Amino acid sequence: MLRPGLNNARVREANKAIFLSHLWREKQLSKSQLAQLTGLSIPAVSNILEELLDEGRISHSAEKMSSRGLNSGSYQVPGHGPWTLCMTVSPTSIECQLADARLLAVGEHQRVAVDAPSPAALLKAIADCWRRYHQRYPTQHINLALGVHGQVDPVTGVSQTMPQARWKAPVEMKYLLEEALGVQVRLDNDCVMLALAEKWQNRTAQQDFCVINVDYGIGSSFVINDQIYRGSLYGSGQIGHTIVNPDGTACDCGRYGCLETVASLSALKKQARVWLKTQPGAELSPEQLTTQALIRAWEEGDVRVQAWVENAANAIGLSLYNFLNILNINQIWLYGRSCAFGDSWLSTIIRQTGFNPFDRDDGPRAKATHIGFGTLNRAQQILGIGYLYVESQLNER
Repeated sequence: MLRPGLNNARVREANKAIFLSHLWREKQLSKSQLAQLTGLSIPAVSNILEELLDEGRISHSAEKMSSRGLNSGSYQVPGHGPWTLCMTVSPTSIECQLADARLLAVGEHQRVAVDAPSPAALLKAIADCWRRYHQRYPTQHINLALGVHGQVDPVTGVSQTMPQARWKAPVEMKYLLEEALGVQVRLDNDCVMLALAEKWQNRTAQQDFCVINVDYGIGSSFVINDQIYRGSLYGSGQIGHTIVNPDGTACDCGRYGCLETVASLSALKKQARVWLKTQPGAELSPEQLTTQALIRAWEEGDVRVQAWVENAANAIGLSLYNFLNILNINQIWLYGRSCAFGDSWLSTIIRQTGFNPFDRDDGPRAKATHIGFGTLNRAQQILGIGYLYVESQLNER
């Protein structure tokens, strides 16, 4: 296997990519701050910044980042260039957050309920959302970035499977939307969206971490050595389809007893509906049971719902125990509507992981396993998918 070495030109390009990564994360930095972050000397930093300025990849501002000593202003990614409409997409809803050229939010994030019986209907709903933003900002070139529910091929832009959809065939979302709108389109799985959001917007994110989305289903995405790990067939992160009970309920994937059939919101609602059908005098009919109603019943102390939620948390915790043994990733962020079950749900998950056998009592606390709720707000989460464009730019040279 060819493994080329690093000549001076390749080292310079690598350093420029590192500078751009810092600027995309922090948005604005001084020369001295870049020197501190990279460990390079001020003269070396000055040379790299000069090259980036000449290439038009960064801009300089007279704004000072510090009141101490000599100050040559600050540097940032240019404010001109295409904007990005970031979306997270499922057959039942679309959430949007517009971002400017520096991936800073423009306006509030919006959620639109959709009823898409076919791929064409879903694509039309996506296109309609884009057109509304384009009408509002007619002079801006607005690209699309989509975090799509289910398995996605980010290279071809094909949605391969979408669990809540009424169709089973793959959908060439990138090609069809680019043809319809005349803009660039990038897409990936919605858990990758969360991982990108953590990587680029959470300053405490480590080089190795995982996000787990516990919602309608259960998905995850891994960041290993600061890179999204997708696998050769883009099917990594299917923690919801790890088997916790071989004799359990049938799963949409075709197997039995997957974690999703026990611990997802859809599984909990199914349990509640089955029980409600045996209770003719119940205030809530099975058909009226929503996620909000389920969470409200749990908050009000319904012992059955609390038992189901506890069992779901136990299953997630045991699955995470196996996950920790295999990968030894010690930073895990939980997202999704199931997080509304709160600290007791989280405590059960943590308790069921038992302990990470790789956590040593005499090891640094900073390296101990941490499992917690993600702290990014919904707008920040949706903005994560826009960083597909940033990573593409950083990797193309």
